[in-house]
Amino acid sequence: MDNYSKEAAKLERAYQRALKATEKAQKELHQALQFEEVEKKNKANLRQIEAIDNILQKPYKLNPEDYYRRQTKAETYPAFILSANDAIVPTKPEIEKYIQQIEKPNAILRLLPFIKKKYDLKVEEACRQHSIDLDKYEKVNEERNRRIARLKEEYEVKKLTKLEKIKQHNENVALLFESYKLGDPGQVVAIAEYVLEQSKYPIDYSKKYRVLYNPQPKELIIEYELPGVSTVPTVLEYRYVKVRDEIVSKPRPKKVVITEYQDLIAAVTLRTIFECFSVDKFNHVEVISFNGMLTTIDPATGHEIRPCLISVRTTKEHFMAINLKMVDKKICLRNLGAVASPRPEESLAIKPIVEFDMFDKRFIESGDALSELDSRPNIMELNPWEFEELITNLFEKIGFETRLTQASRDGGVDCVAFDTRPIVGGKVVIQAKRYKNVVGVSAARDLYGTLVNEGANKGILVTTSHFSQATYDFCKDKPIEMIDGGGLLYLLKENGFEAKIIMPEE
Repeated sequence: MDNYSKEAAKLERAYQRALKATEKAQKELHQALQFEEVEKKNKANLRQIEAIDNILQKPYKLNPEDYYRRQTKAETYPAFILSANDAIVPTKPEIEKYIQQIEKPNAILRLLPFIKKKYDLKVEEACRQHSIDLDKYEKVNEERNRRIARLKEEYEVKKLTKLEKIKQHNENVALLFESYKLGDPGQVVAIAEYVLEQSKYPIDYSKKYRVLYNPQPKELIIEYELPGVSTVPTVLEYRYVKVRDEIVSKPRPKKVVITEYQDLIAAVTLRTIFECFSVDKFNHVEVISFNGMLTTIDPATGHEIRPCLISVRTTKEHFMAINLKMVDKKICLRNLGAVASPRPEESLAIKPIVEFDMFDKRFIESGDALSELDSRPNIMELNPWEFEELITNLFEKIGFETRLTQASRDGGVDCVAFDTRPIVGGKVVIQAKRYKNVVGVSAARDLYGTLVNEGANKGILVTTSHFSQATYDFCKDKPIEMIDGGGLLYLLKENGFEAKIIMPEE
């Protein structure tokens, strides 16, 4: 073998050694990263387990005064600012600058007639140009001043309008706070719902709830969506298996997962009750009834079911004497007389202690005005009470859970509807106007005040006639939907009912 071949073989061996060293280093790096990933997973898993165990240690607390203070808006408005072009003040032409631009002959040359005449002509031309430029300046400046004056006037109108709206808003908030202090049911519910919404849990699940308040005997009724068993970590630890280059997990014992899920349900129940009692600084709530529900699929039918897994009714005096940070959650609930599912992981239902039946003393049983449309298809022949009943029936047909209110005792509400869809649903207040003339903005203002006072998500204004432009303008940035006569007939037809609106003769 010649020297060249020997050298080539030597280089090849060196290359192979370097390649193996690189592959070994890459493998060691990959394994180190896998071990690091395992450590990260184990720490995250442990944090999640600890966070669930400590749910009762971090309840959400709110002073109701802070809630209303947050609803107020600063009574300020941005300062008036000119545009870049308008901010530039035109320079007034001065005659001296025009004269200064003319080369002035010395005293001796000025004695020569033709030199003096030539100079005087230049001065005359400069004066003429100054006059032209001054006229332009005055026109531009006058136009600028008029434009600024108009802009300032528009600014002041917008400013006063905005500040007046802010003032009215803040006055409404102050009135709502006073209503809350006096025990207004809508505001008691609004505060409770705000607390439930702001209360954050270290688990990923869709939080849903419904709240009602019965002024006698000062009872808050809560229907709360519970997390499923899948929110409880099922992994005890992760480890990296080198030979298979695989991260594997060791499961937690099933009994431990079930026990922890039962503890989680108990913790959510106790924490929710505590949060709603704690915010009650004016003693409007003496009793809380809590029903913990779970939306799941029935494995036997494949249909969605919503069993109640836990139910408890307790007084404020009894509950607030408990030190939640030190209790055994299950024993605590048992002592409160709670009824709990023996197998919540299997969605085994229990009967609630108090049914969430949307109780409200204003609600009465409604008739069936829709069925009478065949005999009286002209809606204008219905009396105001029958018209309200018709609207209640219609929204029930559409899919809402509706309640008709007592005449003259409805607090500005003809019908209360509950949209039971998750996330987008909620309480809806409805006003029905059997009018032949235009519906003015005052009706919309009344409905908006009622909407806020009731703590509703939405308001609906229904009429047999139509709405004024001022009504549309008032409602455009508010959660109010307007249904005029044409829209009402369309909704009735869509739901299988033919009707007419024939206005009476003057």
